[in-house]
This record gives sequence, structure tokens and C-alpha cells, in this order.
Amino acid sequence: MSSFGYNVLGFGSFSSRGAPFDVEYLLVAGGGSGGGGYYGAGGGAGGRLFATLSAVEPGTVFTVTIGGGGSAVGKNNKGNNGTNSTIAPTNLSTLTSVGGGGGGGNAGDRGGKDGGSGGGASHSTSNLEGSGTSGQGNDGGAGPGNSAGGGGGSSEVGEDGSVGGDGNGGDGGDGTASSITGSSVTVAGGGGGAGYSAVVAGGAGGGGAGVTAFHQTATSGTAATGGGGGGHRGGVLGSTSGAGGGGVCVIRSTTEANSASGASASTTGDFFVYRFTGSGSVTF
Repeated sequence: MSSFGYNVLGFGSFSSRGAPFDVEYLLVAGGGSGGGGYYGAGGGAGGRLFATLSAVEPGTVFTVTIGGGGSAVGKNNKGNNGTNSTIAPTNLSTLTSVGGGGGGGNAGDRGGKDGGSGGGASHSTSNLEGSGTSGQGNDGGAGPGNSAGGGGGSSEVGEDGSVGGDGNGGDGGDGTASSITGSSVTVAGGGGGAGYSAVVAGGAGGGGAGVTAFHQTATSGTAATGGGGGGHRGGVLGSTSGAGGGGVCVIRSTTEANSASGASASTTGDFFVYRFTGSGSVTF
């Protein structure tokens, strides 16, 4: 094992592991899928948490669970919420990012679902956009008239659909960039609502685009970003909304881990980086 970055902080030799250290983490849940219907709304992005755990004790095990994206839906149905992602360090409180909210569909109240970021509202529902979770994401967009709102993203509310006639859907809210892996990567973008003619973009950070014509399959959220799925317009057998993208977790420390399972390991500057796209653990 290398002592790289450990003695620099004055903590003693790596092998002694006698002093606490800090751990940075990025945790993103699975995104919600878009809704189906005459104008299906965009799915909300998975919740995003980014922070530092201070004074972590040597020997701490971080058990990671990565949430999957909400499954795609067909005609009239509301989108499905994504699944939560968690980090469970031994002797510390479990950290949870909340799955993104599904986009509104043509059936029922047509409203978007609450989540890490909220799903957009389907057509004729100006005040039923899904709510985001404080500190993790934003609300979805409204669907006034014949239009659908975009799903919320971690840094931006989903855009409202346009008003009047056959309107265009709202773009998905943008996600948030981070350089925790050593290069800038944007995650947790919302899905676009279904539109009439113009392209309805998903939010930066893996949000799927909404469709612009009947019977098309919308774009899914990008894997390992927690992006929301795009909204679906009309519907026949086999055409669906976009599924939500699965979540991701990155753990970074100046102390090298003793062991890691289910993670891709790398280094950047003085840091050791462990990236999870599925369940696993890392032991320091």
C-alpha cells in the first residue's frame, strides 16, 4: 500500500492508520421515467448529494447501493420514480439520495410525481408539477394547455410547456457539474416533456429528450447519471416514454482504501477515487 497523500497531512504512516481523515462523496439516485399520453411529461432527475465527511476513522467501511432508473411507460400512464441510492458508513448515519419523480401522464390527475427532482406535469395541469427534495433537486415544469412540462434537474427547475394551441413541451432542468473524478462531469438532468414540433431537450446531465410526434419512443436518461426520461406523445403498442437513467456514486479521499469491491479505482492529483455504478463497498 502506498502512503501517498497520507504523511503529507501529518497523520503518520499509512500502515498505522491511527488518525481520522476526510472523505468526499457524490451520490446520485436513479432518475424518473417520462410520462405517457397525448403529451407525456419529462421525468425528474435522481437526487444529487455532494459533501465531505470529516474525521472518518480508519477501518470504516462504506457500503454503497445504487438506485436504478424508473421503467418506461406506454400510453396514458404516469412515469415511474427512480430508486434511492445510499452510502452506509460503519458507525455513521446512512446517506440517501432520493429517486427522481416520474413524469405526468394522460390518466388520473396528470400531475408529476415528487422525487429527488420532481417530474413535470402533463397537459392542462398548470399547478401539479412534482416537487423536488430540498438540497437534492428541483421541481418539475407545469403543463398548461396542450403541452407538458420538463422534469426538474439538480440545478434547475424543469421548464414549463408553452401555452396556446398545440404547444411545445418544456425542456428538462439542467444537472450539476462536478470534478470529483478529476474531470468535469455533469449529472442529474431532467427529462424533456413531449412537444408538438420543436425538439424538446433533456437537461444537461443525462436527461432524455421528449418526442415531437405521435407513436415515437422517447429518449431514456443516460446510464450512471440519474437523468430523467423523456415524455411520450400519443401511443401505440411498443412505443413508450424514456426510462430513467441509473444512479452513480463517487468516493474520494487522500487515504488509499485497503479494499474495494464493485468500484472502478483511479487517482487524480493527491486523491484516490472509487466510482460505483452498481452496489459494492470500500474499506479504508
